[in-house]
Amino acid sequence: MRIFYSFTIILVAITMSNAQVLNIDRENGQDSIKKRVVFISSFDFSSDKQRNDFVEISTTNELDFFLKKNHALILFSHLDAAFNGVNVIENNGYFLARLRDKDSRKIYPDFYTQYQWNGVLGMESRILAGVNARIKVIEKKKIDLYTSIGSFYENEIWNSNLSAFSFENIGPIIVNRELLRLNVHTKIAFKLSEKIDFALSQYFQFPMNDSFANFTKFRWAFNSDIFFEVTDKIAFNIHYDHSIDNYRALPIDLYYYNLNIGINLTI
Repeated sequence: MRIFYSFTIILVAITMSNAQVLNIDRENGQDSIKKRVVFISSFDFSSDKQRNDFVEISTTNELDFFLKKNHALILFSHLDAAFNGVNVIENNGYFLARLRDKDSRKIYPDFYTQYQWNGVLGMESRILAGVNARIKVIEKKKIDLYTSIGSFYENEIWNSNLSAFSFENIGPIIVNRELLRLNVHTKIAFKLSEKIDFALSQYFQFPMNDSFANFTKFRWAFNSDIFFEVTDKIAFNIHYDHSIDNYRALPIDLYYYNLNIGINLTI
């Protein structure tokens, strides 16, 4: 028997599912919303009875505070977990906080901090904090384009002994790594029609150490989402992201991708 529950709460017109493109960065009118606080939350739970109970949980939350003088404080979290009985199959997620301009200035600081973990890859923790100069390239009714450049401090602990670690033939390895990274970001969003909008975000990050001159040692994180509004309470979402990292602390694969197709309900 398979049991599936999906619950979504939202205080604006549209939801998002498994999306790392922020809702505030979509070209669906959210950047001009008059509310001072906007909260978006999605929760998915599934349970499958096999030899053991197989349980999957996924949740995404975004809380946006629109402050005085066109500033925005963004709090974002995402969690994916899977359990086969008492065994942890997947455990990854992150918490993000950003303080930036609300798309009104040509160039402005974008402050951010993040805590992240990924048991499948052996990332016990990643803590980072930094600032970018965020530049408005295009800001029109149906399209916007922003780019930014800056740097951040990163502290990582990698541990191949984590219970969710999925790679074999790797001995017990623990790596604690601290470094500065150059961070280059681009975001574009456009409205295809009254019911369809698309957003793309990507980061190029380079270690600012002895490998800085070697531009093959980069991390490329790419995220894209397309949203289809069926009604004011139902929307479809297609999400794709990938990560390429040529400077991993553990001897694991360099490339990963994720594709999700979801149905969102608004209450």
